Amino acid sequence: MSDQAPAELEAPASNTAPRMTGKGRWGDLGLRAASAVILAPLALAVIWIGGTPWTVALVLLAGGLMLEIQKLFDLHGRRTWPGAALAMLAVLLGGAGLWIAALSVLAIGAALLRGGIAPDRKGPAFGLAYIGLGALSLLWLRGRPEGDWEVLFIILIVWASDIGAYMAGRLIGGPKLAPAISPGKTWSGAAGGLVCAALAGFLIASATGGAAGNAALIAALLSIAGQAGDLLESQLKRRAGVKDSGHLIPGHGGLFDRLDAVIAAAPMAAFFALIAQTGARLWQ
Repeated sequence: MSDQAPAELEAPASNTAPRMTGKGRWGDLGLRAASAVILAPLALAVIWIGGTPWTVALVLLAGGLMLEIQKLFDLHGRRTWPGAALAMLAVLLGGAGLWIAALSVLAIGAALLRGGIAPDRKGPAFGLAYIGLGALSLLWLRGRPEGDWEVLFIILIVWASDIGAYMAGRLIGGPKLAPAISPGKTWSGAAGGLVCAALAGFLIASATGGAAGNAALIAALLSIAGQAGDLLESQLKRRAGVKDSGHLIPGHGGLFDRLDAVIAAAPMAAFFALIAQTGARLWQ
């Protein structure tokens, strides 16, 4: 998510800040908030329930994300469906506990996509690996004894990072973080996201009896991963010459616009969970 107000479609060669539209720098806040009020409880409920609803949600998200990322590589129509189908199949296999088969689908599928789809053969292969690993990480984490809390931790940290970046970027502004990729992002926004994420991790661990220092460090690293994922999506959108990856979520664009940071942070969280004590939360 950009930490500056949305602009009209940016010129590919421009490094200037986006123009303010609508009601100014806060013009999109109401629509964003309304979407969050509707979608956040639904997302939290599915995460908390887990099981089949969580698997089904991830299958649908993986397919939708693949359709969007492939369109960013100028792939349209029927050519987008093989990648989406492979992503959905991988998550289905993971939901059945067939993790080796799920990872094999990603590896073999990426190789097949790399060899057979034009015009940009690297795009679908990359998208399948990227989206697939993120979705499988979320699925695996939720299946752990403390998986409900671990997935919620990731979501809350990403939200805190997004909110911190959004507010700091608008209130402070300043030098651009990566003007060639996303002219709207600032160093102040990145720092604000990092600080808010670390603070959220500290507070969550303090409230749940975890190691607050460890949680703050892990949250900061997840924020960095999430912001890197956000920059990656910005680069893909800039390359494709579009403002949003889709138009499914009012005020937020497409699925990839909303979940880019979560997909990037999930594999890192899974890694931390792997090295944590068996049965312990990843921030213990």
